[in-house]
Amino acid sequence: MTAKTLMVMGTSSSVGKSLLVAALCRIYARRGVRVAPFKAQNMSNNAAVCASGAEIGRAQAVQARAAGLEPCADMNPVLLKPEGHTRAQVIVLGKPWETLHASRYLERKSALWSMVTAALDRLRAHFDLIVIEGAGSPVELNLKDGDIVNMAVARHAHSPVLLVGDIDKGGIFAQFFGTLWLLPPQERALVRGLVVNKFRGDASLFTDGLRILEARGEVPVLGVIPFLPDLAIPEEDAVALDAVSNHSSLLTPHSSLLTPFLDIAILRLPHIANFDDFDPLAGEPGVRVRYVSNGAGLGSPHALVVPGTKSTMADLTWLRERGLDKEIQRLAGAGVAIVGICGGFQMLGHTLRDPEQVESSVRVMPGLGLLPLDTSFVSAKITQRVSAQVVAGPGWFQSISGQDVEGYEIHMGRTIGGRPWLEWEPPSGQGPARGDGAASADGKIWGCYLHGLFANTNFRRAWLQSLSDAIEHVAGPAVASSPAASLDAALDHLADAVEAALDMRQLQDIISVSGLSEMPA
Repeated sequence: MTAKTLMVMGTSSSVGKSLLVAALCRIYARRGVRVAPFKAQNMSNNAAVCASGAEIGRAQAVQARAAGLEPCADMNPVLLKPEGHTRAQVIVLGKPWETLHASRYLERKSALWSMVTAALDRLRAHFDLIVIEGAGSPVELNLKDGDIVNMAVARHAHSPVLLVGDIDKGGIFAQFFGTLWLLPPQERALVRGLVVNKFRGDASLFTDGLRILEARGEVPVLGVIPFLPDLAIPEEDAVALDAVSNHSSLLTPHSSLLTPFLDIAILRLPHIANFDDFDPLAGEPGVRVRYVSNGAGLGSPHALVVPGTKSTMADLTWLRERGLDKEIQRLAGAGVAIVGICGGFQMLGHTLRDPEQVESSVRVMPGLGLLPLDTSFVSAKITQRVSAQVVAGPGWFQSISGQDVEGYEIHMGRTIGGRPWLEWEPPSGQGPARGDGAASADGKIWGCYLHGLFANTNFRRAWLQSLSDAIEHVAGPAVASSPAASLDAALDHLADAVEAALDMRQLQDIISVSGLSEMPA
């Protein structure tokens, strides 16, 4: 049996396509439908590692979780990881393919089309329903000839399309009517429903708006989805961070300026990657997590995190241009905790080398000199899930010595020096136990390659406790659920809201999936 399909497209980027796909995956999975997500091409430095070691977009991994599935490369066959304004590493079926400038990528797109369609066809052979996500807008006229992610996919799959607009941005009528008007007739005929997203307030006040949309758009409106704040679902990419000014903070719901809190500053690097690493920190009572991109906004936090990045050397240059290297040195000298994850870990060392010019045209660059490390970049990329053990370490590490942690690696650097405080066994036949990480003599400055480290509750709370034993609200017993359980709860909340807002019976008629007609709408 070949699976039915439903495609979710947007009037523009950031209208909520990814979350709507996740919601639909959860809704239909709860109804017993074998459902899977698919996005032909994603552009994001927020990536996930599948059990096979394949690398895909974080959004598709979250959607797979919503569907109750392990993610796989076929769910996101093409992933673009920007390394600058005009260059990106192209990941195809989970593995690095080429690093291309934008103009060159446009020339190579046709070579990827057969891989995209083959991946979708493989998924359709194993599931009842594939919920397909588009990218940006389907009517970027200058890009349509090379389309491999929007209407080209819908035509290939003969898929009905839901068009999503963001009413919170304003201009909802222009969004919908402009998109429909610019679609050629054969593609406009695939649009079977409109979805108004991010509505604040009483939806009954938009009744006239719905009538106008249906009368002039000649497409039914399937529902008005409310604005859902504080969903605690990982962001698809760093666009969400751009909404935060250099002088403002991302406060957790548990934080208050009227009570003591731990202040954790994270550098908003230009090529920041996998910043959902820090969501578990933001979920702790008494912890404030904020992103900063200049010295004025840095202040005197309890801890500073240098996060992962797709372009370590370029972002290290950016730090120096802004004087943030001196600010990091100042904080380190004042005894502030400094943490580096992946690319940030590389920056904390003495030297970065790129003899093959994998990352940069600069072959040697000094690091921040806070840890005794030397990093060299090579063309072979490491992507794997990791189960490791804390085996050594000074200071606060002693409180968790011998404990297990889980995470994943995505990097092209190889780092030597320092005394590793993590150790794990590689897969059978792939060599001896590996070590990772380094720390200063007092344990206040530390880092490692492992993404997802703070999702390990014991590790996270041991580190937070080390920052301030005097703040009783931090790392206490109030938070019982794990990050995984919190994500599942958030996905259920999202699915409940979307299911209540959409005309599910009409949606089932549009999809026509066998067996759905017997289920409650």
